[in-house]
Amino acid sequence: MKPTVARTMVAITTILMLVTGLIALKIYTYGNTSTDVQADAAIVLGAAVWSTDGSPVFKERINNEVKLYRQHKVRKLIFTGGQGNKNEPTEAAAARTYAIENGIPADDILIEDSSHTTYENVVNAKQVADAEDLKKVLIVSDPMHMKRAVTMARDIGLEAYPSPTLTTRYQGWRSQLGSLAHETYYYIGYLLRRTFRRE
Repeated sequence: MKPTVARTMVAITTILMLVTGLIALKIYTYGNTSTDVQADAAIVLGAAVWSTDGSPVFKERINNEVKLYRQHKVRKLIFTGGQGNKNEPTEAAAARTYAIENGIPADDILIEDSSHTTYENVVNAKQVADAEDLKKVLIVSDPMHMKRAVTMARDIGLEAYPSPTLTTRYQGWRSQLGSLAHETYYYIGYLLRRTFRRE
């Protein structure tokens, strides 16, 4: 390899690493941002269901949304998520049951139960919100997930603000690093797909 080509490759690699690092830093910082605003609804993004119950990660998301409702930060809760495994309830249905068991009126709970990805979560939730004339929403998920989820929600026309869970399984530095790497990869992928769609 010629010296000029080698230097160019090193420069490109360095730039890509720096850009990736900056994006990762933004994702991490954004995950610690919680907007203290009144909203029409809170949208909780789906997560795994274990048997007939929500996984610990999912329960923390639901608990955060329940707290927002009790604090009168929102007037409606929107649960998202389809069926992960056969013979188990959908993520949205499991969340609805858990919220009702924790004192949330059924009339104030809305669901969409056909999505399987973050993008489908927000797209389907927007359809539910539009049908109920809910304009401003809080997006509820894990801290590392916030940047990608809110970006997607705003891209499809939702007036969306972050409301990350205060507690999460991603507490140790190894778990956080793994989650951050995962989200950085998927966030960059989303940005690239968005760019190509626009072109």
